[in-house]
Amino acid sequence: MKTKIVKIMGILLTLALILTSIYPIVGTAAENKFPKITIGWTPPDITGVFKTATDYFEKAAADARKHGMDVTIVSQAPEAHTMFAKQVAIIEDFIQRGVDVIAISPIEVEVVKPAIKRANEVGIPVIIVNLLKPIKGVKVASYIGFDNYDAGVISGYAMVDYLGGPGVLGEGPKVKVEPGTYLDKKWWKNLYSKYDPKKLNVKGNICIIEGIAGGFFSTLRLRGFHSVIDKFPGIKVLSTQPADWNRQKAVKVTEDFLQRYPKGQIDAIWAASNEMGLGAMYTCETHNRTEIGILTNDGTPESVQRIREGRLIAETWHGFPEWGWYGTEFAVCKALGLEVPQIFDIRPRTEYIGNADEFYPRPKLAPIPWELIKANAKVK
Repeated sequence: MKTKIVKIMGILLTLALILTSIYPIVGTAAENKFPKITIGWTPPDITGVFKTATDYFEKAAADARKHGMDVTIVSQAPEAHTMFAKQVAIIEDFIQRGVDVIAISPIEVEVVKPAIKRANEVGIPVIIVNLLKPIKGVKVASYIGFDNYDAGVISGYAMVDYLGGPGVLGEGPKVKVEPGTYLDKKWWKNLYSKYDPKKLNVKGNICIIEGIAGGFFSTLRLRGFHSVIDKFPGIKVLSTQPADWNRQKAVKVTEDFLQRYPKGQIDAIWAASNEMGLGAMYTCETHNRTEIGILTNDGTPESVQRIREGRLIAETWHGFPEWGWYGTEFAVCKALGLEVPQIFDIRPRTEYIGNADEFYPRPKLAPIPWELIKANAKVK
């Protein structure tokens, strides 16, 4: 009997020693399961639209920290939207610092491709925002954004509506819109499929402020816009000028428009971004030319407020809160070895006075399932 007891005690002691030796390893694994995650984020500049995106990168990171995850956003941007080399240098700096994930809104796609390739070579995942079409020759974990051509199409329909076509903006036939309806490309195309453009009473003289002349994003938006308005013979484009996505440059361009075309000769201005659109709006107000309707693209708290006030006619939503909110979520997932959507389409759509409250001050964003992310995280 004593021999059996001794053997049992020996077995129990051995098991205890094994468990004791394993426990620190298990504990360390649990602690290392959620290491500090650093996300490098570089937008094209530090103006309003990209500040909004940055704010939501930070909001999502703060939300992650509430759930016990150490997530930090390191934001760096060129001082101007034309400083191509500076953005490349920022990406290379992120690579040297060994951040866990790099999120980029490219100034121009071709310019940043070599830097993305270097991130690929060292194994740092890259997330691209402001773009859906995959970039050839590089590996990108996820594209968060919208089709820039489609955004131009939507702006084109909004301009046609403002100049007398059916819709929600101008004096043409009014369309009833239920709350929460997305005035996206599909909605506009369905509406206008019932009409012959040549038979509608749509007419007006307009000026266009584009981004960087010949640039990737500016060209797509411009083409999309023209694909709609060019079908309406009553719309005449008086002038198209670039303002490099910059508010102050748009002020100068708008002043030029106003000098060249006296009161009564311009019905509307379309600016391909809201920094430029806000510059145009303030300039028209300063020069007492508020008869000119200003339509634009992007979506920030400032521009949506100007829509509420009736100072901007409409804007095409590009989802800057979504860029930051889901950009952080997807970056954390990649850092923890989880899969993320290859394409996340924000679906650009029209903001106007009738739906402005659906965008700010509380944009509709799905809660990030941090606890589920933690439960499924893979330790590398």
